[in-house]
Amino acid sequence: MGDVVSNESLANLLREERRFAPPAELAANANVTAEAYERAKADRLGFWAEQARRLTWATEPNETLDWSNPPFAKWFADGKLNVAYNCVDRHVENGLGDRVALHFEGEPGDTRSLTYADLQREVSQAAHALTELGVQTGDRVAIYMPMIPETVVAMLACARIGAPHSVVFGGFSADALATRIKDADARVVITSDGGYRRGKPSALKPAVDEALTRPGTEDVRSVLVVRRTGQDMEWHEGRDVWWHEIVDRQPEQHTPEAFDAEHPLFILYTSGTTGKPKGILHTTGGYLTQISYTHHAVFDLKPESDVYWCTADVGWVTGHSYIVYGPLSNGATEVLYEGTPDTPHQGRWWEIVQKYGVSILYTAPTAIRACMKWGDDIPAKFDLSSLRILGSVGEPINPEAWVWYRKHIGGDRTPVVDTWWQTETGGMMITPLPGVTTTKPGSAQIPLPGISATVVDDEANEVPNGAGGYLVLTEPWPSMLRTIWGDDQRYLDTYWARFENRYFAGDGAKKDDDGDIWLLGRVDDVMLVSGHNISTTEVESALVSHPKVAEAAVVGATDPQTTQAICAFVILRGGAAEDEGLVEELRAHVAKQLGPIAKPKRILPVAELPKTRSGKIMRRLLRDVAENRALGDVTTLTDSSVMELIQSKLPSAPSED
Repeated sequence: MGDVVSNESLANLLREERRFAPPAELAANANVTAEAYERAKADRLGFWAEQARRLTWATEPNETLDWSNPPFAKWFADGKLNVAYNCVDRHVENGLGDRVALHFEGEPGDTRSLTYADLQREVSQAAHALTELGVQTGDRVAIYMPMIPETVVAMLACARIGAPHSVVFGGFSADALATRIKDADARVVITSDGGYRRGKPSALKPAVDEALTRPGTEDVRSVLVVRRTGQDMEWHEGRDVWWHEIVDRQPEQHTPEAFDAEHPLFILYTSGTTGKPKGILHTTGGYLTQISYTHHAVFDLKPESDVYWCTADVGWVTGHSYIVYGPLSNGATEVLYEGTPDTPHQGRWWEIVQKYGVSILYTAPTAIRACMKWGDDIPAKFDLSSLRILGSVGEPINPEAWVWYRKHIGGDRTPVVDTWWQTETGGMMITPLPGVTTTKPGSAQIPLPGISATVVDDEANEVPNGAGGYLVLTEPWPSMLRTIWGDDQRYLDTYWARFENRYFAGDGAKKDDDGDIWLLGRVDDVMLVSGHNISTTEVESALVSHPKVAEAAVVGATDPQTTQAICAFVILRGGAAEDEGLVEELRAHVAKQLGPIAKPKRILPVAELPKTRSGKIMRRLLRDVAENRALGDVTTLTDSSVMELIQSKLPSAPSED
């Protein structure tokens, strides 16, 4: 990666030297202090062995890491434990059965709170039900569900009996679901009739029915169906089973079995835009160790008083690690919300924060920018004083969104922890610690204690401060993926072939003058313009720093003169007019921020951007538009009509200077 705009753009990102020290009270009582970095540096494996002792093991491990066959790691391999026991039963045994585990908030307004004792009972019953359906240790179970308590129960029930689950995001098409069922060779599918989304029922069971007509899914013997919406649907006698009919009649006690630390816990498929999806395999002991520790450390969790809310969907790794396994292993009380942030009104999230006294909020930059677009006055209507820590996840956050988040949601007093990690890493890797780090808006900053990461150039040399390159991980970590399901060679080729003995994350990054890390997004999202490498993230940040722009998405389109031309799609803030001089004003603003080479060739104001239901912008579709190609698959979009609106606005010719 070139560093043409590295120093200048980083200086702009840090303009005004905006830095925020930890609040004094939080720092004085933080779960993790600066000493953890020194302890981990002095004895990295000893540090992780210490974190493993936060869990309850049936057989304590003596060996921390087996790295005898890199890059195939084994962590705590001679230990045995049960994940569901660690997330549920041990809290009940420790006298915390009456503590609320989940406050469920349905989109229509229905609510339900489950204590840890409730959760233990329901997970036990679901485990018995899966066993009755013939699920054995090692069998894979596909889960295609909305954000309801039964989804969490289903995941924990699988973990309890040692059946690896493959959760498929409820927004995926029948074809995508079928591909994942086939690749994992799942024998049972757990789904629901539907869920509520944007004020109306959204069907799920029909997609399962369609998926199971595809070749390669014939071995699915049972479909376990939760009744959520009451929608009419087809019923296949002998295959389909109602959750309430089989689960509710099971015994309320179930003895969990201890499994080897390297026993598979789940397969989670990355939703790659092309090619066969990659089934990322995570195992048990190392994964739970890192997830539990990072949730405790990065959010400074005080389980006896905090109310935690991660707004992700369990269909993504954030939901696995920081809705299900991390919080519950720590005995947290958390919120589980089914719907969208703007249903029935744009203040719904802040209404929920106020209602439950949420103290820790973890969400995505895309959602933050949407709230910015809706206006500062909306969160101002609600009491958000319970919030003490804010988190960001899913993509690099631009500094303006970071500052808005802290100011308008956190009352200018809360730390913002901007976390970098991936489906493949399993858990958080680079992030500030709220009681330790003086934060910089837009930067993930430094690796967590026990994590080794750096930025290298094309020749794998570590870059100096102030330069950019490729983000790599230089030492194995407990929650790392073990392989790609059924394809060890693809695992090697995808993650370990680019740099010898180093895991290449696929992301570009830069170091600032202090050595702190700034993520630039996927290297696939680096544009080559007249011989210069320019990150889409940098151009997007420059656009959003303009007072008229709420959100931006940038792509590189093939251009005969410059190799690639920068094309930007922007959503304007409320009140900003799409007047004649707007586009030139924005182009000039980017040129001033990043230099003339980064000035977009085309800027198109749009009402909305194409996003998946997890909030990710589908840049490949924007690239299709920019290059006048037929659109690719739009089935995962929240609203596919967005693309028609964008195409209808295309100008006849782009700017040429």
